[in-house]
Amino acid sequence: MVSLGMVLPSLKLSLMGGNLVDVMKRLNTSKKTSWSKMRDEETYYDVEKAIELAFEGKFVIDFYQYLKVKKILKSEVDEFIESSTASEISDVVLELEEYIKGGDDNEHKIIREGYHHIPKPQARKIKNYLYKILEDAWRYSRDKKPGRKRKTSK
Repeated sequence: MVSLGMVLPSLKLSLMGGNLVDVMKRLNTSKKTSWSKMRDEETYYDVEKAIELAFEGKFVIDFYQYLKVKKILKSEVDEFIESSTASEISDVVLELEEYIKGGDDNEHKIIREGYHHIPKPQARKIKNYLYKILEDAWRYSRDKKPGRKRKTSK
């Protein structure tokens, strides 16, 4: 009896077309597998997971510290700021603001329908948390500008 572990690697190689050396060369030169791209994808995953957890009442990420620890480049943060993920965070913040503010027009009724399961005090916390993620990205990008560091007042 042949185990699946022995069959699958050879099947993967045949599907990718070639021997192990050729496949590894293609993988190493592929833009999708670059270290920067993998780090970007991990950052986006972590942010999206933090957003999901925020709606469960768990505020798990200090995004500025996260960026510092990961040593994310300014260009990567600028990419994040321009990304659809940051845009969606911004949209959710605006919707939560409208939900908290309230109103009787049709737009507010739709927003209330979407967020009715979240009490307004919790919605305020979520809105502030999500906005802080955006602020942290902006601050990190500003701090990573080349040149002199700003002096902090004593």
